[in-house]
Amino acid sequence: MLTLKEAKALVKPLDTQSMEAAEKRWDSIAHPLHSLGLMEDLVVQIVGITRSQDINIEKKALVSMCADNGVVEEGVTQTGQEITALVAENFLKGDAISSIFSKLAGADHFPIDVGMVSDTKVPMKKVAYGTRNMAKEPAMTYEQAVQSIQAGIQTAEELKEKGYGLLATGEMGIGNTTTSSAMAAVLLNQPVEAVTGRGAGLSTAGLEKKIQVIGHAIRTYKPDPADPVDVLAKVGGFDIGGIIGLFLGGAAVGIPVVIDGFISGVAALAAAGICPQAKDYMIASHVSQEPAAHMILEALGKEAFLHGHMCLGEGSGAVALFPLLDMAAAVYQKMSTFCDIHMDEYKHLD
Repeated sequence: MLTLKEAKALVKPLDTQSMEAAEKRWDSIAHPLHSLGLMEDLVVQIVGITRSQDINIEKKALVSMCADNGVVEEGVTQTGQEITALVAENFLKGDAISSIFSKLAGADHFPIDVGMVSDTKVPMKKVAYGTRNMAKEPAMTYEQAVQSIQAGIQTAEELKEKGYGLLATGEMGIGNTTTSSAMAAVLLNQPVEAVTGRGAGLSTAGLEKKIQVIGHAIRTYKPDPADPVDVLAKVGGFDIGGIIGLFLGGAAVGIPVVIDGFISGVAALAAAGICPQAKDYMIASHVSQEPAAHMILEALGKEAFLHGHMCLGEGSGAVALFPLLDMAAAVYQKMSTFCDIHMDEYKHLD
């Protein structure tokens, strides 16, 4: 298994020569130049990631990192921790929205227990039985933060070995919009109020409590924005750590990884802070309804495909992008060229 340090060392710049060839291929296809917009750009990016013109994204996976957060003790959520395990087991049964989406998109769904408070049938890479309550103490130790990241790196390695060519990031963990908002405030250098939303339907009083708890934790533990692992350890969650590892592991082994919504976006931002080159291996899917969603994508230099006012999580938005990527890859690989149909090519004009 790759360590965090080893994974960082393996991340390479994208293959610009392959990307230039992909751009020329798009220009040769019998259609108005760049008329498929971001669909074309993402195919070029995937070619640069895989270093191959033969795009192979038929074998796709959604990885949902599942963990509990001690901060729920503070009343920052509408439901209790028992919901984490319930939904995580529904992933296995195929009885969750992201599972249904995955089946329709031709993707396999892999939930992983990186830190739930109870043991279930969900495969385990458990760091601990939930994080500590960040209102009272740091969420985890630095070593636990690294361990959660390495669980994600290991998962990316395993899926690469099994032939998967495209990964989506998902999560399940009651209280994780609180941890994500805390990390976002630090990593984006924004006021807590500007990045914190209602999550899964908090009341106004609940939102105010959530903001107060996050602000107290940040002031007390002073997480270092220059060290995303420190931020994760002090105010984050094991699920976020696992997703950070998926992004870094995907970049290390050359698999494109799709960002889901707010929580996944925070993990992407942290992964980019650990290894800036890893951003090139990430694909943005949608813009979450959470307040910081646009800020995170802007910080990553990413443009989302979907603007559907979604905020479910679980990886649902990431998987919703899969059919569009399949369509783009099919056109790229199968469409006739101008030469094939004896038609004059479109030209790039000044």
